[in-house]
Amino acid sequence: MRWSPAVAAATGTGALALAAVAGWSSFLLVVRGRVLPGWGASAAFLVLALVLRLVLARRSRRPGAPALPPTYARGVRLGGWLLTGLAVLGVAWGAMDDLISDAKYYVLRPAGPEGCTAVVRETSFLVLGTAEAYAVGPTGLALGPAGHWTVDDNGRPVGAGAYALTWGRDGGRLQVDGAAGDPVFDGGAVDIDC
Repeated sequence: MRWSPAVAAATGTGALALAAVAGWSSFLLVVRGRVLPGWGASAAFLVLALVLRLVLARRSRRPGAPALPPTYARGVRLGGWLLTGLAVLGVAWGAMDDLISDAKYYVLRPAGPEGCTAVVRETSFLVLGTAEAYAVGPTGLALGPAGHWTVDDNGRPVGAGAYALTWGRDGGRLQVDGAAGDPVFDGGAVDIDC
């Protein structure tokens, strides 16, 4: 397949831009009951984007292949390096955040109507536990948290089973309860609406 140099450059740069945006966003993906955080998807996008750019660069170096004008080629190279750096930083930041805060992801059961699922990310750092709840639709994608809460003394109520998830026709309601010595404050009730 022959692509013009401009289309090849735009495709490679667009793939890197997707990896950079994914690395700095707060989405997650659920695949076969397993949670893939945004930084993990960004790492996969980054590898695919770099392979795509490598393949496109090799095709454009063939004898007789058209080339981009030098000023555009420099801009494409500089943009590629900047986007790669942003994507790498986003992946590293997300992975370090999950590692340092000992993040645990839970896919809650039962699932709601039409495949709507609640996913919780619980973390703990120093003396506080925090968590976000995500509403994941049938596509397996959640673009951002539906709600959050904070627990005293590094509590992890969802991991301990101290929650109630109820579903109705219009969505779900997640109610999180802390232990007597580890109360939930700043949240604890989240509407799960896919």
